[in-house]
Amino acid sequence: MTNTAELLKGAAELFPGEVVTQAHVRHLDLPLGAGRFALITLDNGLDHTKPTTFGPASLANLNTAIDQVEKEAADGEITGVGITGKPFIFAVGADLKGVELLKRHEDALAIGKGGHDVFKRLSALAVPTFAYYNGAAMGGGVEVGLHCSYRTVSAALPAFSLPEVFLGLVPGWGGCTLLPNLIGADRAVSVIIENSLNQNKQLKGEQVYDLGIADAIFEGADFLEQSLIWTASVLKGEIEVARPEIDRGDAWHEAVVRGRAIADGKVHGAAPAAYRALEIIDAARNGDLARGYEAEEKALADLIMGSELRSGIYAFNLVQKRGKRPAGAPDKSLARPVSKVGVVGAGLMASQLALLFVRRLEVPVVLTDIDQERVDKGVGYVHGEIDKLLLKGRINKDKANRLKAAVTGSLDKAAAFGDADFVIEAVFEEMGVKQKVFAEVEAVVPEHAILATNTSSLSVSEMASQLRHPERVVGFHFFNPVAILPLLEIVRGEKTDDAALATAFGVAKKLKKTAVLVKDAPAFVVNRILTRFMGEIQNVIDEGTPVDTAERAIEPLGLPMSPLVLLELVGPAIGLHVSETLHGAFPERFTVSENLRRVVEAGKRGFYVRADGNSAKPELDPEVAALLQQGDTVLTEEQVRTRVLDAVAQEIGLMLEEGIVAEAQDIDLCLITGAGWPFHLGGITPYLDREGVSERVNGKTFLAQGVASVPA
Repeated sequence: MTNTAELLKGAAELFPGEVVTQAHVRHLDLPLGAGRFALITLDNGLDHTKPTTFGPASLANLNTAIDQVEKEAADGEITGVGITGKPFIFAVGADLKGVELLKRHEDALAIGKGGHDVFKRLSALAVPTFAYYNGAAMGGGVEVGLHCSYRTVSAALPAFSLPEVFLGLVPGWGGCTLLPNLIGADRAVSVIIENSLNQNKQLKGEQVYDLGIADAIFEGADFLEQSLIWTASVLKGEIEVARPEIDRGDAWHEAVVRGRAIADGKVHGAAPAAYRALEIIDAARNGDLARGYEAEEKALADLIMGSELRSGIYAFNLVQKRGKRPAGAPDKSLARPVSKVGVVGAGLMASQLALLFVRRLEVPVVLTDIDQERVDKGVGYVHGEIDKLLLKGRINKDKANRLKAAVTGSLDKAAAFGDADFVIEAVFEEMGVKQKVFAEVEAVVPEHAILATNTSSLSVSEMASQLRHPERVVGFHFFNPVAILPLLEIVRGEKTDDAALATAFGVAKKLKKTAVLVKDAPAFVVNRILTRFMGEIQNVIDEGTPVDTAERAIEPLGLPMSPLVLLELVGPAIGLHVSETLHGAFPERFTVSENLRRVVEAGKRGFYVRADGNSAKPELDPEVAALLQQGDTVLTEEQVRTRVLDAVAQEIGLMLEEGIVAEAQDIDLCLITGAGWPFHLGGITPYLDREGVSERVNGKTFLAQGVASVPA
């Protein structure tokens, strides 16, 4: 195995900052007289908050451990080999920090080859091998286990996935080849393609067992002990592991077709990883592992040197690192404690906020509104949602009762908010209404209370301007649906002080939201960009381009939904209101579509109708088509796309000049977490850089070479 050792040594020199995983070998006597057993434990020496990964030096350590057990197995000294992880973590795959540094295709190829060369030695040992998935297992962590003869899984395992396609890679150390040959192509497509493209959905231990990936499942408390007893029974022949026969005929072909349909629906052909993975799964039908591994290595190298992965890693780092340490946030020691929350309004948005606050903060939450019927409806909504959590087994009866008791309603703001520490308004999006509400609230809340507004586009400074204490007003803009979209735009008004801002960031963290500090400017970040984006789409339609041409023009971006479907989700009336706000602020760039106004005035909920309720196939509503008054300028899809992207690049450039956020990275973080823009784009700025739009419009790129691209 000299080749592998040399290959990994060369690769390790490219990854100077690797957190190295050790592969400790210890021996034990199995129960039932099943003989001496070698157990390899993967451990990077850090606690569970720093999961174990595989960089070149880590793979080299595992390779050395296999050298030892290979000899012991050949000499008849052991009856089997097991591999497990440190407490709570099995292994979470390749070290992506090293992948970012690669500059040459041959170096990327060495990563794929190095992983294969080490892992496949486990299946070539002279004794059976066992993987014990004791904790989180992802990517290469899952794959090292697939190379073993048998696998057990902990019922307490919280996260198990092959997330590579989500990031812009393929499972390249055996996943695409071995998994379909173990559990069948259809189930493998679900794990590798569907779950990955569904925001990197994780499997729990029981699901891993039900899918047939693991042969046995045991409780977390004595998982390793029970796994070793089971191992002894397998080695003694007392337990025979039966696996279903794999259908390599039409079912395999249909699974690949299903995978392509999922990929088309999610990325519209705009990102290559899913399609490369499906090609390998398709080719794995005949069980030729060597050919499959070779295809994995080639795909891995191509994708590592491609833009999708670099954007994917950039996006991953934004969410995992920058999102947890917001740029510009004040010292957290300035934050005030929040032991009671008030919500002004009891409509759907306000009720969603109340539910989130009570679930995450577990403090009293009180809603107010203009009449008892609305208050009762809002409180009823929150109680109903808590009951649903109880029915699904997400919380127990005791917790459900506690949460429901903590949410109340009142018509009397003084009684409701007299001892509140944090009051958020979610009333009608009109400046006069919001100023009146804040004046009423300020009159009854304690001196230390923070006043937050959920406004999506109005000036926080103007809202606070008539108050005695404008310094305690802060923008706290959530995105709908509140429970799903992680972004929280925290807006600093002209007079907002550090204590109010620090408290807002502290509350955001407890709410488990990704908080981004934004300047008080019309529509802040996400709505300003989306309104400019949608405005250009609307403009080309108004000028004469057919609706379907305008919609298709944006498909190459691989966005989660088309512009007019997004408008339907947001609501045409809200879209119109935000465009009017921005037109008032920037009339030279933001237009107000008279066609959109007609749609709103006609009471239409969107541009589309769906035949037989089929959400997948929207068609232009004939009544909307009759409302549209269009010019005679018809653009091609390419012309539409150029115009829309140029407008977005211009707007982002201006926002950065205005200091709306600290850096372009914050724009991308906002679009990923607040608008669901795909990881494979890296948000938007890497895509604009890559396509040459940034240079064409602004004369420079948004990001330096190597930030979301291959280093120079």
